[in-house]
Amino acid sequence: MNSNTTESQTEPPRPLGKNQGGYFGETIDIERVLENCLQSAAQFDWQHESLAVEPGVHLHALRRARSQRAKNLYLSTGIHGDEPAGPLAISRLLQENSWPDGLAVWLCPCLNPTGFPLNRRETAKGHDLNRQYHAPEAAETRAHITWLKQQPKFDVTICLHEDWEARGFYLYELNLDQRPSHAEAMIENVSPVCPIDHSETIEGRSARAGIIRPSADPRTRPQWPEAFYLIQNHTRHSYTLEAPSDFPLPLRVAALVTAVRTVLQTL
Repeated sequence: MNSNTTESQTEPPRPLGKNQGGYFGETIDIERVLENCLQSAAQFDWQHESLAVEPGVHLHALRRARSQRAKNLYLSTGIHGDEPAGPLAISRLLQENSWPDGLAVWLCPCLNPTGFPLNRRETAKGHDLNRQYHAPEAAETRAHITWLKQQPKFDVTICLHEDWEARGFYLYELNLDQRPSHAEAMIENVSPVCPIDHSETIEGRSARAGIIRPSADPRTRPQWPEAFYLIQNHTRHSYTLEAPSDFPLPLRVAALVTAVRTVLQTL
């Protein structure tokens, strides 16, 4: 066998170099992705609730109910319209339907439906929804918070994201009670699928082996992202997963799916 061929087969994936000052990678038809999500949810008997945002715009909330003794997991994605891997990952997880028997799941497959057709972080009205959860102005955030207030506490929450500047996959963990962490296992399982960002500083925060454990003090966040609102009001254990969006889209989807599966296996 030609040695050059062997080397190319084992060469790790590299950034595509498309993201110069923003995300310029693949896009998705968010309506079609959501249609696939809802079809899978109906097939496997999920409960579906439509959350009115404004005329012509609504969010979807799905629930997989189990016994009262079940653990409660919350999943969300699509809060930024230039992060297509999250909705695709949720669609795959719904199609696979490999949820543990003793697990109740609440799932929001796209929190920013107007941002995706524009391929931009913000909504069509210019709101960065992931900075809205302390003093919400956007109708999407208000509808989402209203729905969340009607739900029980969650044992774990997972928010799926992408980072157009990242060198590899990384994650945030907020773990107020120092419960057994899934973070290291997620990094270990994702590493054969997607490069890990081993930078010592990511997004201005100290990181170790692809894991950031920021402060949960509300005074450190004048603008709350969704995960911070969740840790203050709905859970004691939160993860934010960040796929590197300068890599091919299928690789990013696989990274997010693998990370979520890791948590499912331990719950």
